[in-house]
Amino acid sequence: MNSRQAMLAAALSAVCLGGISTAHAADDKEKCFGIAKAGQNDCASTTGAHSCAGQGKKDMDASEWKYVAKGTCEKLGGKTAAPK
Repeated sequence: MNSRQAMLAAALSAVCLGGISTAHAADDKEKCFGIAKAGQNDCASTTGAHSCAGQGKKDMDASEWKYVAKGTCEKLGGKTAAPK
């Protein structure tokens, strides 16, 4: 095996192993609405105002969310359910 193949194999293993740990990390998280600062939301707005992370326009918008450790959302002042 040449060095290029070895580097490719190492990179591929890192990506594969990273996917496994990410799946476990997601099990320990929950969506928390109303705690994200402007530009620090994790994904799309529930109102459809935008469809990407980091595009929230104001702090603590109830339609924006962030992933937090399970059981900590309400302690941070947020809600685990999307606004109606």
